Amino acid sequence: MKRAMSRPQTLLIEIWLPILLFTVWWFASAGSTSIYFPPLERIIGGLGDLLTTRFASDIVPSLRNFGQGLAIAVVLGLLIGTVLGMVPRLYRALQPLLEFMRAIPGVAILPIALFMFGIGPSMKVAVIAFGAFWPILLNTIDGVRSVDGLVREVSRSYRIRLVDYIWRVVLPAASPQIISGLRISVSLGVILIVASEYIASTEGIGYIELQSARMFQMDVMWAALLLLGVLGYVANVLFRLIEHVVLRWHRGARGNVLGGNS
Repeated sequence: MKRAMSRPQTLLIEIWLPILLFTVWWFASAGSTSIYFPPLERIIGGLGDLLTTRFASDIVPSLRNFGQGLAIAVVLGLLIGTVLGMVPRLYRALQPLLEFMRAIPGVAILPIALFMFGIGPSMKVAVIAFGAFWPILLNTIDGVRSVDGLVREVSRSYRIRLVDYIWRVVLPAASPQIISGLRISVSLGVILIVASEYIASTEGIGYIELQSARMFQMDVMWAALLLLGVLGYVANVLFRLIEHVVLRWHRGARGNVLGGNS
């Protein structure tokens, strides 16, 4: 029987490689005179400047657009996914359209979003929401459709109200796949933050990265890239914490099954 690792052990396993890579990067880039690959010390300094001088003007708008887009994707993905998962005929009828739409990358709708919503934050929110919507929708559909048939029959025989059936049976049973879809959507959302701020934008982390590259301020460009990576990692850690709390019952049930089979 495998023994679970403690939190310090898990943390150590996660951070040793990034620390090693940054240490190598620091010493390898020290004294670099290349315009494209400045010393890491200058990049860290640029990151500090971004966080102190451009936090409100650029970083906050990016985070706000990301949060709003992801929130819209979650609400629509859960609502539509639950309906389609519970009504197989409707899902089969819409499946070709869904497969067609989900094959379109979020970046590809940038021109359409620009025409529809203009150059303001609404366009960026729409692009992020579109890209983050599909993993949540498809995982929710799969999760709802995978509810055990016996559970459905028992719920029907007890005449459980539809609202209670969805809230207490369907969504908890589908939650492992829904959470998986959410984590994928978070990663896509971070990518789409940058893409949506490349076009007709005057603020945001993606705007900083593009403008600094155009002006050959490579330390600032690398700092913006570093900041995006940190944001993506932090968002992933937050969702892992949410997953740890929400799916506690699932790990217990799976442990009982594995224990029973061993």
